[in-house]
Amino acid sequence: MMLMKEKWPKKRPTAPLFLGFLSGLTLLYLLCLWTFPAGGDRLLQTKMVEAAREMVRATEAIKDCRRQAGVPIDPENDPNLTGLIGLRRSIITTTLGSLGAKRTSTNPHLAALMVYFFHQLNLQPGDKVAIGASASFPAALVATLAAVKVLELKPLIIFSLGASQWGANIPQFTLAHLYRCLQRSGIVREEPLAVTLGGDQDVGLDMAPEGRKLLRQQIDEAGWFTFQEPRLAANVERRLSLYREAAGSWEKLKVFVNIGGNYANLGTDARILSLKPGLNQVAFSSPTGQGGVIQAMAARRIPIIHLLYFRGLATEYGLAWDPKPLPHPGKSRLFQLIRLRARWFISLNLIYLGLILLGGLGQQLFLRLLNMEASPKPW
Repeated sequence: MMLMKEKWPKKRPTAPLFLGFLSGLTLLYLLCLWTFPAGGDRLLQTKMVEAAREMVRATEAIKDCRRQAGVPIDPENDPNLTGLIGLRRSIITTTLGSLGAKRTSTNPHLAALMVYFFHQLNLQPGDKVAIGASASFPAALVATLAAVKVLELKPLIIFSLGASQWGANIPQFTLAHLYRCLQRSGIVREEPLAVTLGGDQDVGLDMAPEGRKLLRQQIDEAGWFTFQEPRLAANVERRLSLYREAAGSWEKLKVFVNIGGNYANLGTDARILSLKPGLNQVAFSSPTGQGGVIQAMAARRIPIIHLLYFRGLATEYGLAWDPKPLPHPGKSRLFQLIRLRARWFISLNLIYLGLILLGGLGQQLFLRLLNMEASPKPW
């Protein structure tokens, strides 16, 4: 009896064409990632880096102005020597403040982030930007004005002089001095629409009396328009009328940038604390008499850029928290995060994954057809 020799199973055929296609596709995909600029748009990236450099230049100018005013920089509280960090307490200090948040706002990439926000709104040269700022985050105002300058936008500015801890609360170098310095340096040309005392009820009730007197004197010496209105609704209406008159119409006002926690800008509705940091394009409102400028702008469908909660802003957009030293313009995780959010990047990934899926299905169909041909046919 002869034994039948057992045959080894035939090796399953492969799809060399598919493997070659997949390899080529992967190389093309990596080449695209390498070639495309980090921001997803070469002009956008250029403008973002330019704004960061403009903020560096503005910071250097402020340091020089501060030295000329005889106000030394404290290297312990301001290790990056920006000149944008104030005191723990002074006669014009309003509330508590986070030193880490104040130092985070001095990052020049905050100006780059503002360019990104403006780009998301498709702002064009000459478009009008309303800015409402307290003196609590002077660096955030510098960053906003740097971005405005680079994009050739028109700023409509109302700011207050009272500041929380570590803000522009140095009596000999307040936000009034800082703004004049920016004007002399060419960072901003426009005069503010109005300047107020800030603090409690926007009339400085939480400041020392001598602090309120000092700030009134500085406003008068600068020749700026001012008003004192402790009633929230009337204060908000005064600000809105100034913005509307300067813009020409609500339709010409493209965005409202809130910097810090001014009483009239935030209002008294506690729900404002849930407003996410950064760009907001959702309409919302507050009960009558509790809403601030933010709510009034949002009710008119004007986008809001909210710069107050810097821990959340840093986490959301890849800004370094309390950086030491400050990063070089263009070197930040911000650019990678923006690329991940870019439409072209999402589309590229969907196309790539779709081709991989189709290729996999094609390979399976190819192998199935080969198996059918190799299988014995009934006679």
